[in-house]
Amino acid sequence: MLNQEFDPDSGIGLGIDAGGTQTRWALAAPGGAIIAAGHVAGLSALQMSSAAGRQTVHATFSELAREVLSHGRPGRVRAGLTGFGGDGEQLQRWLAELFQVSPRCVKLCNDIEIAYLASFTPGEGYLVYAGTGSIGAFIDGDGKFHRAGGRGVMLDDGGGGFWIAREALRHIWRNEDEQPGCWKDSPMAQAVFDYIGGHDWSLSRQFIYAQERGEVGKLALAVAASAGQDPAAERILCEAGQELARLALALANRFGPRPVALAGRASELHPSIAASMRAALPPDTKLVHTGSQAHFAAARLAASPAPSPNHNPT
Repeated sequence: MLNQEFDPDSGIGLGIDAGGTQTRWALAAPGGAIIAAGHVAGLSALQMSSAAGRQTVHATFSELAREVLSHGRPGRVRAGLTGFGGDGEQLQRWLAELFQVSPRCVKLCNDIEIAYLASFTPGEGYLVYAGTGSIGAFIDGDGKFHRAGGRGVMLDDGGGGFWIAREALRHIWRNEDEQPGCWKDSPMAQAVFDYIGGHDWSLSRQFIYAQERGEVGKLALAVAASAGQDPAAERILCEAGQELARLALALANRFGPRPVALAGRASELHPSIAASMRAALPPDTKLVHTGSQAHFAAARLAASPAPSPNHNPT
């Protein structure tokens, strides 16, 4: 992270990419150079539906503002938030107050829109994003947003971090139903139980049902770490890649072949995910693994604002 002070009126743009496991931010100069970056705890716009959730979101925004303002004061803010559905007046007001800018200088959208624009211009390709959840996205030449998946962890979100964690726990506990104590012979089960604090069912139940979805998604790290020693973990990661390929194929079937970008932190957990996805796509599909740089793209958009089409992914 760079530590440098900038004039508040220099046109610095702040980009925010808020996901379930981490909220990343970056500051960009008017020319697009990234001058500082960092991260704080994850958040979701869905948390705004409860008083406790709103308090958590505001606290995370406050922590983010303290970090950002130690490097420079942005003139404009572009924020992509997971779960954002268009009603962001309170979120916009909070960010405006924390950074002492007009609410008109704070632009909110879904995090997937930012991630798409970090990889493609509208109409160019398909984004498959694997974070806590997963989604396939296409913004056409008219600025209209089209999706495949991305309907939440309760319904699907195949290949995302929560899905990987859920599949691992399902596999472990089904095996325990049939042969109690077999977890001791499973590197994946040992890694999972180490992560959640023990092998008693009450701990797994508390973890999967009482945590925010982003916290559950972090368990995918333990699954990935055990893949080299446990074929079950390797299989789950390969199946995650196949689930992500399904999203790209669904969009290609609807709109024709285009390049595909794979992004999001879950896609970086293990090489097997991207390799399995590539194998499930047509051989002539151009697949690029772009990583997680959406906060940089958001910062550059904020530093050099331009009119954008009115599309609202939900």
